[in-house]
Amino acid sequence: MTSGNDSAAPPAARDRILRTAHDLFYRDGVRATGIDRVIAESGVAKLTFYRHFPSKNDLIRAYLDYRHARWIGWFADALARHGGGPDAIVPAVGEWLRDPAYRGCAFINSVGELAGTLPEVVDIARAHKADMTAAIATVLPASRRRGKLAQTVALAIDGAIVRAQFDATPDAALEALKRIVRALLQDQGGRG
Repeated sequence: MTSGNDSAAPPAARDRILRTAHDLFYRDGVRATGIDRVIAESGVAKLTFYRHFPSKNDLIRAYLDYRHARWIGWFADALARHGGGPDAIVPAVGEWLRDPAYRGCAFINSVGELAGTLPEVVDIARAHKADMTAAIATVLPASRRRGKLAQTVALAIDGAIVRAQFDATPDAALEALKRIVRALLQDQGGRG
């Protein structure tokens, strides 16, 4: 999932700040990215920055909201592009894991970085994962166990996300994810 500028017109100051923070926070980490760097790279005055985001915590929350909307939109689209059924899950995740800008899950990363100092990040991440799970459920076969199956697949995806961060390629993570999804679906077929 790349981050590029989607519009030919220059974005408003708030949008420039948010896009810049998104790219820097995701690539370099939230703690490693200072406000002065976001201000400099977004090309806004310090006063303009603070008018839109009174604190770094406000910017972090806005970044996570922005990332969530972009990622969930992309994920739903990727699932549809790959056929909209259970077989779409691994190829959709593979698109993301193979993206040159991939640096793991922004929400898992943010919980690791910030849960002790900004505890609401845990709730934001939990809501993101719930929406991811709901998107997965839409491509699974209808059954009374679909919700639980979607939760299990989501957990397997989180494992693949983490594994792909430290392997040279995401291939092993994707192969393992494929085996897990296949086994879960086979088990599902026997239970209805």
